[in-house]
Amino acid sequence: MKILMVLTSHDQLGNTGQKTGFWIEEFAAPYYILADAGADITLASPKGGQPPVDPKSELPDFQTKATRRFDQDAALKNKLAHTIKLQEADAADYDAVFYPGGHGPLWDLANDPNSIALIGNFYSQHKPVAFVCHAPGVLRKVKDTNGEPLVKGREVTGFSNSEEAAVQLTHVVPFLVEDELKSNGGIYSKAADWQSYALRDGLLITGQNPASSEAAAKILLETLA
Repeated sequence: MKILMVLTSHDQLGNTGQKTGFWIEEFAAPYYILADAGADITLASPKGGQPPVDPKSELPDFQTKATRRFDQDAALKNKLAHTIKLQEADAADYDAVFYPGGHGPLWDLANDPNSIALIGNFYSQHKPVAFVCHAPGVLRKVKDTNGEPLVKGREVTGFSNSEEAAVQLTHVVPFLVEDELKSNGGIYSKAADWQSYALRDGLLITGQNPASSEAAAKILLETLA
């Protein structure tokens, strides 16, 4: 099975002067779940090359078995440094797509025409699409084959308003993932803050937060099986 993973190229946390990017756990945990199951994984980002890492995700408090494995994985770090440009990715070449989160995607992937078209193409080709934490926010402009928001009438989750408030970025992010999913007609639900929670509605898979990364990847594997 061939899986495309799409990461952000955006590294500025609004106008705070701080850096952002992708969250390491949300990349490493799904990557290893999928790769260990035999998946051939291609990495892509809007600009290609090295995607920016959210420096907060490197702090000791946020390390997991998967992030520690990544720290020692020179081959994967080299692969990550050479992501293909998103515009070069064709849904026809893959069986599924997975979007890790971090705050970065809210600025670039949520508005990227290549990403919006790519997700629509995967879905129209009856292939699963998976998103974790902030990544469900990249669905805000994606339509289904009927021209309706892809999340409309579908069960979804994503980084909650209460979790955004807890990290004190409610007024920094360009939009709130929970609010955006609801405004597009998604049937939003969540678990307690920071607890693992992932959903599948047909081919659409969403996870709430970093702790949901493995669960979302496992659901993707089950869907492909």
